[in-house]
Amino acid sequence: MELGPYLMLATLEGLVMASVLALTAVGLSLVFGVMRVVNIAHGEFFMLGAVLAWVIAQMVGGPPAMGFAVALVGAPLIVGAIAVAADMTILKRVAYDPERTIVATIGLLYIIQQLTLMSYGPDARPVEAPFNTRLALPWVEMKEGALALYWPWGLATTSYKLAVIGAGAVVLLGVWVMMARTRIGLVMRAVQADRDMATAFGIPVERVYAMVFGIGAALAALAAVLVVPITQAHYLMGADPLLLAFTVVIIGGLGSLPGTVVAAILIGLSDGIISVFFSPTLAKIIATLLVALVLVFRPQGLFGTRSV
Repeated sequence: MELGPYLMLATLEGLVMASVLALTAVGLSLVFGVMRVVNIAHGEFFMLGAVLAWVIAQMVGGPPAMGFAVALVGAPLIVGAIAVAADMTILKRVAYDPERTIVATIGLLYIIQQLTLMSYGPDARPVEAPFNTRLALPWVEMKEGALALYWPWGLATTSYKLAVIGAGAVVLLGVWVMMARTRIGLVMRAVQADRDMATAFGIPVERVYAMVFGIGAALAALAAVLVVPITQAHYLMGADPLLLAFTVVIIGGLGSLPGTVVAAILIGLSDGIISVFFSPTLAKIIATLLVALVLVFRPQGLFGTRSV
């Protein structure tokens, strides 16, 4: 058995995970970078996006593509609005104090989780993919001194998984354009650099904070909508994305968006490849060891800057 074809398949699976993980972690990194808030409830915003995707798809009915398209737009907007309301009613009242915001977001985590359990129930429910064509993957081999394509048995992926990879790349590019090329991004970077100076120049810092908190939650919800046709929506599904997002943010560097994307690709690919050839448990162990090594030898992360 050749190793190459199955390594390619594992890499594709890893890229799917990396795309979803990057969107989730970029939202978390954006909130910390601008607001200096560690959002423990970030995984529950992810979960809420998946649950709302199922609810919206059921309400819309009709062809799966129609319900999924509405969910893809509606779920992130609803979750973002909930996050903005949470920022204005909870985080603003504790003055964004680092210690109190951790406690506040832990409380928010349990509120969202229990309300979802009471309304949605304990069952895991799938959302049908808008398209899911099975695609055979080719490989090359040497035949009579020349390269020739062949299709190994069982080596295949789906069109939807490839679309998730593409969608993740497009959204991440959009986030970069927003931060680097728009007035909103300029305002967010100004608040990140010096809150007091931004206030002196008339920037409504608290409104910026609410907007950033909403964008971060909406990105997590969008990641959940993309992945829920591959997995299932469940009220306890927020824990793993939260832990993996923190792993990515720590490795990439707190508040560093490029570092977060690179770390997400690294963790996603390693998880996909190691899970296929060895075991998912080993993949999690290696990710934990990477975090430990980064904290010991480069506490600011791979792309972070050391505070002075």
